Amino acid sequence: MTAPLHSEKPGNLGPNRRHLLLSGMALVAAGCGGGGGDVAQAPSTRAIPAEFYTRKAVAYSPYRSSLNEAQRATEAITPAMILQDLQLIRGAGYGLIRVFDSSDKVARQTLQVIRANRLDIKMMLGIYILAGDGAATNAEIARGIALANDYRDEVLAVSVGNETAVSWSFNRYTTPALAAHIRTVRQSVTQPVTTDDNWAFFAQAYSYEQDPGPVLDTVDFVALHTYPLLDTVYAPDLFDWRQAAVPVAQRAQAMMNAAMGKAKSDYAAARAKMDALGFSHLPIIIGETGWKADPASVPGRSHPVNQKMYIDALAAWKASGTGPKTIVAFEAFDEPWKQGDDKWGLFNVQRQARYVIQDVSPSSTWEPGSYTAADAVYVRSLTVRSPVTANRYTLYSDTATVGEARPTLAGWNAWENGITASLVESNLGGAPGDGTNSLMLSPTPLTWGWGMALTEPTDTADDLSAFANGTLNFSIRTLYPGRIEVGFLAGSGIDSTAVDAYVSIGSGERGYANDGTWRQVSIPVAELRQAVSVALGIPLSRVDLSRVTNPLVIADRYGHTGKASGANHREVISLDRIYWAR
Repeated sequence: MTAPLHSEKPGNLGPNRRHLLLSGMALVAAGCGGGGGDVAQAPSTRAIPAEFYTRKAVAYSPYRSSLNEAQRATEAITPAMILQDLQLIRGAGYGLIRVFDSSDKVARQTLQVIRANRLDIKMMLGIYILAGDGAATNAEIARGIALANDYRDEVLAVSVGNETAVSWSFNRYTTPALAAHIRTVRQSVTQPVTTDDNWAFFAQAYSYEQDPGPVLDTVDFVALHTYPLLDTVYAPDLFDWRQAAVPVAQRAQAMMNAAMGKAKSDYAAARAKMDALGFSHLPIIIGETGWKADPASVPGRSHPVNQKMYIDALAAWKASGTGPKTIVAFEAFDEPWKQGDDKWGLFNVQRQARYVIQDVSPSSTWEPGSYTAADAVYVRSLTVRSPVTANRYTLYSDTATVGEARPTLAGWNAWENGITASLVESNLGGAPGDGTNSLMLSPTPLTWGWGMALTEPTDTADDLSAFANGTLNFSIRTLYPGRIEVGFLAGSGIDSTAVDAYVSIGSGERGYANDGTWRQVSIPVAELRQAVSVALGIPLSRVDLSRVTNPLVIADRYGHTGKASGANHREVISLDRIYWAR
């Protein structure tokens, strides 16, 4: 993302963009060392105000109606909207908000509303610096300095940069350059100053992370980010989050305990590194962490009850005195513009309180639905059907073939509702079978494209090991422009073993042509497996044919097929005779 007033963190969990918001890919030796939160500060650092520690903290951004980044840039934010938000936040017991920039649109208006209405809310002010744009960065720094000085009573601390030093940052600074900006701000304000970044940077967890020393030498405290939930998606073997050995009745709690243990390990790793570098005097707060509430976002992990379990565990950790004195929950409200990276809010976008805060919010503000602890979700093991031994495994055809096997499929599943499918009578010359029916897909692309998969029933997979040297075949008729992607998915998104085995094909390749006539496409399964193995740098064994959950995927992810973001291609695609052959 490139918007200079960007809020929160980069990327999207949807199929269009897989952001790299890793909480880490490996752990360094964790130990609290000598740098516990109660260590006295060195004379050269500024003391953090006591109420910065005593107030419950949450990240805040006011965007409501925007559905993408472009709309967010033009969305009107009014004082009335901010007042409503802040009253809800305060009503839920939160008295410290973290904002991500120093814009007039968000930060200044928010401070004005706090002061004008005498709200009992303090702020951790952000200054959003933009690599490669010195003019925008200098203007933002000037705004931040002015706000910190104009609102000294309301602004308790200032953070310069958000995830700008960690190796995967889309907006990366060298540590000397970041430190220079921090010094500029610190010389011009009276509040303690920090930068917000991922734990792996502060811990220098891997050889490719920058030395945090130059930054640590300029800040008054560290604001560390940790996201165990995202680790289960992007680094699924980092810690034992699945807890598969735990009985089902206790697995949800065990999984949440493991996630909390990961957050504590991230904190301890940063603490140990800072102590070793001679910065034991610097306190650490958790500047961002949270848990998604939407069950569809990260299946088997994200849920309103699991969100509450995590937030409650964070509060208990803080109260224990063994960890950070402040933890900034991410985030106050859902923001639809973030698309797949939405649904972290303590409140939904309608400003209704989720289960996580209903015990401290008036019932009149609750979102619909009710839960108990028993509703917490957990990873379920896949049920793998008996190996398919037939020579042909037909997924869809309007004619039968002697000796074939056919599955019982759950149906077509669209990614982000970007496509519809129907079985209709052929009207353009008939399908390759009996000329009666074919499957017609009608894409309605999102900004990243679209995708469609034939899916097994929930928690079920096919064993197609016998087809390792066979082919995936289908008949297709379309005028759809440019390239498409086809293949299958092995493994499960629920336990993060899923692997997308796709190839991109264009007209004239593997029998495909987008000329409006029926064409028969045949792709070797070995080629599909090899393509993803090379692309992801994973062994072929990870593309596990004994656990196929989507035996056919057809898609157009623009980043993979070369189309421009936002392209609006809606040509119908007809399919028939979809089968695996040995």
